[in-house]
Amino acid sequence: MPSYAQRVAPFGTTIFTEINTLAQQYNAVNLGQGRPDFDGPQDIVDAGAEALKSGTANQYAPGPGLLSLREGVANHAGVFYNLDIDANSGVIVTAGATQGVFSSIMGLVDPGEEVIIIEPYFDSYVPGVMMAGAKPVFVPMHPPNWTFIEEELRAAFNENTRAIILNTPNNPTGRVYTREELQLIADLCIEHDVICISDEVYEHLIYEGQEHIAIASLDGMFERTVTVGSAGKTFGMTGWKIGWVYGHPELITGVWRAHQFIVFATNHPTQSAVAYAFTLGNSYYEEYRALYTRKRNLVMQVIDAGGLSAIQPQGTYFVMGDFSQIFDGNDVEFCKHLIEHVGVATIPPSAFFSPEHKHLAENHIRFAFCKSDETLEKAAEKMVKLRQ
Repeated sequence: MPSYAQRVAPFGTTIFTEINTLAQQYNAVNLGQGRPDFDGPQDIVDAGAEALKSGTANQYAPGPGLLSLREGVANHAGVFYNLDIDANSGVIVTAGATQGVFSSIMGLVDPGEEVIIIEPYFDSYVPGVMMAGAKPVFVPMHPPNWTFIEEELRAAFNENTRAIILNTPNNPTGRVYTREELQLIADLCIEHDVICISDEVYEHLIYEGQEHIAIASLDGMFERTVTVGSAGKTFGMTGWKIGWVYGHPELITGVWRAHQFIVFATNHPTQSAVAYAFTLGNSYYEEYRALYTRKRNLVMQVIDAGGLSAIQPQGTYFVMGDFSQIFDGNDVEFCKHLIEHVGVATIPPSAFFSPEHKHLAENHIRFAFCKSDETLEKAAEKMVKLRQ
């Protein structure tokens, strides 16, 4: 009997599927997957409903995406990062950011080349690099502040390096990279002629005193950067699976050539709704940030209720909690203990590290706080069991 291809043999089941299944089995409060349990703004939903009923949006959208949405992406990059993006040749609408990253890898990286991945990473990066026939090279961030070491990053670059995948604000650590960190990465990319695939899906989820800097806005980086964004993260509609990639037309050509044979086109009605969302103006992003600032404060109460410690996240809707003072075991064991005996589901972050570096996260778990206030308050009530 034939079996599946060897290229997918190492991947297994994602940690999100495993934790969600276990959480359902024990009816646990799920602070694991970054899946909001509430919708984004109603007027964006209404725009999607109107598109469905209009009779103009139920067939294939243009392969690169609706022009109105590509213009929204381009205008947004101009307003927030002073980038001059060509909506026609510099933007591709993708089936979520995950597909945007995958199409970028497939369209920009050749077999045998190396791709630097900073750990912890979003779990789709490594399979994407491997399916492209390229080699992942890992550079870890170190606890408790989750910063990388300059010498380790420099050592990862060589003549065979084709690309680096960057994620800031960072999932799962909640770090927002500083200008100095980004400038170091930029300098190394320029020195070694390396492409940057910059996953910036949490660009508007930054908290007091923090600034998100698009690496494409640094001198010499626009022509070597593709930037990935997400309507699921920016507008709270993860089920719509609308993302985008923008950058220099030469690089976007590569992304497009892969994209057209992966999905060809993405969901038409929801593209119309996201195009509308881009017209809401800066007040939307301010309200969005205020909403998640409150939820960040609530999740810190969840962590404190259980006797864990954590550094308040600078961005995203994730935070890493340190359980080393209350549990003698690794992150996978503690996650299972939490679900089975406390009734709260989280994610073990060792899943976001290479085997040689996963020990760096063995005393931590990742909490997602893209949940209703009621869900977060219920989780805090359950976490008290850990103190007992």
